[in-house]
This record gives sequence, structure tokens and C-alpha cells, in this order.
Amino acid sequence: MRRVRFSVAMSLDGFIAGPAGESDWIVMDPDIDFGALMGAFDTILLGRITYEATRGHAGGGMPGMSTVVFSNTLRQVDCPGIVVSSDPGQTLSTIRKQDGKDIWLFGGGKLFHSLLELELVDSVEVSVIPVLLGGGLPLLPHPSKYGKLQLTNHRVYPKTGTVALEYVPKR
Repeated sequence: MRRVRFSVAMSLDGFIAGPAGESDWIVMDPDIDFGALMGAFDTILLGRITYEATRGHAGGGMPGMSTVVFSNTLRQVDCPGIVVSSDPGQTLSTIRKQDGKDIWLFGGGKLFHSLLELELVDSVEVSVIPVLLGGGLPLLPHPSKYGKLQLTNHRVYPKTGTVALEYVPKR
């Protein structure tokens, strides 16, 4: 079955975007095979806020991937070329049954929170970037319910000091 993978960069103090939504602090380590990472996905999941912020770039999605936006306010007719859904459980159930690659939960913290609460996240993959932002969009918005994770993989990238951590939720 296709997995929903939350794969994200995070500052050492727990933010996935800076105070003004910036991501210029994310370093691209030359030893990370971004082609292989991107090749593992054929579907991308976005929340409304992330979709609207990226809408000018490739229509708000990722080239070569199907895009699903979860929103209670967007209308399908206003978002050509993507799927708009207000029902993550039903939508992901349908997508997971289809042949394909893994599903990238891309944005943002609120969508991650919602899907985690519904137990629809199969993997939490965080690349910790050695920077302190002091504020911004947290990895997991408050309040959130307590949940345990089990470490399945890790890697240190010495050139940039990035630490990649992979977990699965304990259910």
C-alpha cells in the first residue's frame, strides 16, 4: 500500500518556516540525492495555505506529480489541474488503493497535524538544519495530542551538519 510520508526540513528549534514564512535558511546538502527522494513520490498533498503560497509556481504543485489540496474553502472549479478535497480520510483511502508511488505530505504544519490526528501519516521524515530561527511555523501546531514515534533510520550529513531522521508513528 502507498505510504503517506511527511518529509520536511526543520530548524533546530522546531520550525518548518521562518517568522515571515521564509525558507531561505534551508541548506541543500550536496550529499542528499534529491532526485531519488523526489522520484519516490507521484502525489503531493498540500493544505490551502501552502497551496496558495505556491500557486504561482507550477500551478501550486510539483511537476510530474498529482496534486491534492485539502481545504474547506477552495472550490474545485477555481483550481484546474488539481484535486480539491475537504475529506482527507476518504480521499487518501481512494488514492492509497490506486497503483503508484508514495504520497508526499508537503505542507504544512496544520495539515500534518490534521492527518496525524486521523492516523493517516505513515512516516515522519525530518531533516534538522543547524539553524535557530527563534520563531515561525512550528513542525506541529499547538495544541496537539501526544504521540510516540519509533526511529527507523537516521543519517548525519557532515558537510552541512544536517541530520536526517525517519520515524513511524507508534499506534
